[in-house]
Amino acid sequence: MIRERRRAWIVGSIAILVSVVVFLIPFSFVLLQAAKTPAEASNLQFSWPTNWQFIQNFVDTLNSNDGVVWRAIINSAILTIGSVVLMVAIGAMAGYVLARKRSKWGPVVNFFVLAGLIVPPAVVPTIWVLQGLKLFGTMQGMILIEATFGLSFCILLFRAFVGGIPRELDEAAVLDGAGPIRLFARVVLPLLRPVIVTVVVVQAVFVFNDFAGPLYFLPNSDQVTVQLALYTFQGQNLSFVNQLFMAIFIITIPPLIAYIFFNRQIVGGITSGAVKG
Repeated sequence: MIRERRRAWIVGSIAILVSVVVFLIPFSFVLLQAAKTPAEASNLQFSWPTNWQFIQNFVDTLNSNDGVVWRAIINSAILTIGSVVLMVAIGAMAGYVLARKRSKWGPVVNFFVLAGLIVPPAVVPTIWVLQGLKLFGTMQGMILIEATFGLSFCILLFRAFVGGIPRELDEAAVLDGAGPIRLFARVVLPLLRPVIVTVVVVQAVFVFNDFAGPLYFLPNSDQVTVQLALYTFQGQNLSFVNQLFMAIFIITIPPLIAYIFFNRQIVGGITSGAVKG
């Protein structure tokens, strides 16, 4: 017992130390640079600001480049919400069917689902398809792309979780007269709440922080996202390093809040899916 407690204490201490090195030190560096003057921040030193101007930098950053940070946050919010809603809706239904229905097409579908995790996205053919559908450079097209990129992960997670739900629940609902849609919406979907929370938080953070997708498929500056806003910010205001770090701090806030409030649900959902799968 004493040896197990000692081992748990050592593992916990190492985890805390790694968290401090990986997260708290970089975050503190960003926060300190965001509170400095432009000249002081350009030195990129890990030191206290001689003249704190955190609020002034916050206001200047939000108003710089015609409010590009505001536009980026709004666009990223629309992109994230639209993509995650599609992932949850399609992933839950596909995962349920793959877990319950046995057919000769099941292995083929599973092969393509796994291929979605392995095969890298083809940028040029995707642009060609979007141009044919008149969706290239639009937020609707970008939502479809993000949902497609994350759908394989969501389907696998939902399928693993549904595999742990007793089939007797389905049979009881059918005996009560429930059709396929009512069975899924009224019986199965409420039981998927832990894995839905996991999918929402994990994919929302990924889509919100995605840089490559919007860079290739959203060339219009009016639809800039948060990561592209940082890229533009750095190029046009290289002398205002303090505002660049303030922009990094601002766009870090939404994912950080989501993690603080839903970290237990994330771990619980992933653990439930892994154990039941």
